[in-house]
Amino acid sequence: MAILSDSVAGRASALGEAAGAALRRPHNWIQLAKFCLVGATGYAVNLAVFALLVHGFDIHYLVAAVCSFLVAVTSNYVWNRLWTFRHQRGHVAYQGLRFLLVSSVALAGNLAFLSGLVVLGVPKVPAQAAAIALVMPWNFIANKLWSFRRRAPR
Repeated sequence: MAILSDSVAGRASALGEAAGAALRRPHNWIQLAKFCLVGATGYAVNLAVFALLVHGFDIHYLVAAVCSFLVAVTSNYVWNRLWTFRHQRGHVAYQGLRFLLVSSVALAGNLAFLSGLVVLGVPKVPAQAAAIALVMPWNFIANKLWSFRRRAPR
């Protein structure tokens, strides 16, 4: 048991050191700012489409959330690929699939938060705004470390 806890402690220490080193790189902060700017436009697109579908077309809020997600995620992928992670581009379909998988997990979290907030009595558009914000950290970390990660030179 002591060997297992030493191994876990060693991994946690290495992860902490890697995170500390990443936080000291200005490039990572610039990427985060770009990701947030792209995300802010996606956030606005998502909320605008969501509000239009819910209030303008009387579509159920969960269906509207999926539709608005598809519009926003498409925009976000294009802008993140071309601008935020410009120097980390790989094959468009390969990165696109990874981005879609990460975004799908974010969508599942978004729908869970959205449903919970609406059940608690929060109006639908503010609930969607909060749900989007709650899944943003997952989106950035997973996309940076997996969807758009740099490949080691061979």
